Amino acid sequence: MGETRPRSVLSVGEAARRAGVAVSTLHFYEAKGLISVSRSGGNQRRYPREVLRRIAVIRVAQRAGISLAEIREAFRAIPEGRAPSHAEWERLSADWRAMLQQRIDGLLQLRDQLDSCIGCGCLSLPDCPLRNPADRMAQEGAGPRLLQPKGQ
Repeated sequence: MGETRPRSVLSVGEAARRAGVAVSTLHFYEAKGLISVSRSGGNQRRYPREVLRRIAVIRVAQRAGISLAEIREAFRAIPEGRAPSHAEWERLSADWRAMLQQRIDGLLQLRDQLDSCIGCGCLSLPDCPLRNPADRMAQEGAGPRLLQPKGQ
């Protein structure tokens, strides 16, 4: 007969299947400190059922462009082996939403500044909003000095 275990514990294959990820992804998340695992008497990985919610949060965050380091830092406030509560998810999502809004604002500004850069074509305008904000280099004359190391 097979090993009997509580329904609250999942094998690596069960956890991967239920989370919709590859087994190697679980191993990767474990190595990065994002999820925790215990071992059976036969040294097989056993995941608490709550790991499924953590994996879902990781996947959503990654899709939004949140780095694994940022996810790991956010998870520090949530005890290991437990899924984020509703209040914890609200805090995480609010923090990540603010960070994403900053990125969006920066990308919109970059998009709007590209028109003058595209008009130049070589980044040699003395007034380049991307490489020379506020025209700081104008006193040194035109040219692509910022693209070359000094002395060349």
